[in-house]
Order: sequence, then C-alpha cells, then structure tokens
Amino acid sequence: MSNHQIKMLIEQFNEEKRSCFAALGRGRKGLRFHADQRGYAVQLAQEIGVRATARILGLQRKTIQRWLRAKGIWVKACPDWVYDWAYWRRKRREKWERITARRGY
Repeated sequence: MSNHQIKMLIEQFNEEKRSCFAALGRGRKGLRFHADQRGYAVQLAQEIGVRATARILGLQRKTIQRWLRAKGIWVKACPDWVYDWAYWRRKRREKWERITARRGY
C-alpha cells in the first residue's frame, strides 16, 4: 500500500467521524453542541486521545478537555513531553545567554 493510499484511508476515516459527529444534531438555543455530540466526542477522545479527536472533529482541544472533566474524567492540560521539552529549552536559552554575555554580544 502506498503512502498516498494510506493518507486517503486516514482522511476517509476522519471524514466518517466528522459526518457522524455532525449528524448527531445541533445544540439547543444557547448551546453550540448537542448532548449526543458531546458524548460522541468524549467517547472518541477516550479511544484515540484528546488531541487526535480535536484534530479530526475540528474542535478546540480545551473544549473536549472541559467535556471530559465535566464527566469526571481527569485530563492533563498537556502531555508529559511538553514539560520536559520546556525544561531543556530553558536550559539551552540560559546557556546561550551566558555565552553571549561573556563575549559581549
């Protein structure tokens, strides 16, 4: 199977999920999403993750996280790797600040 075929299958899967989400209805007056849509997004997020669900359904990640928390499902604000990445980025920045300060740039 070629890369193009794989990408087409993934896009077809994503389109099916988006159409299922849209078919569940529109929210009542004052609400953007129907309760069934919220339930579908929560179920999908538990299966494939919050970021992937947000990307597939075209929703904000924080919206899905809020819905999960409302159902009593604890979700981190960001994945573990972000904290590690931020630590090492700060270390690199400090290192280059020390180097440039010594050289007088």
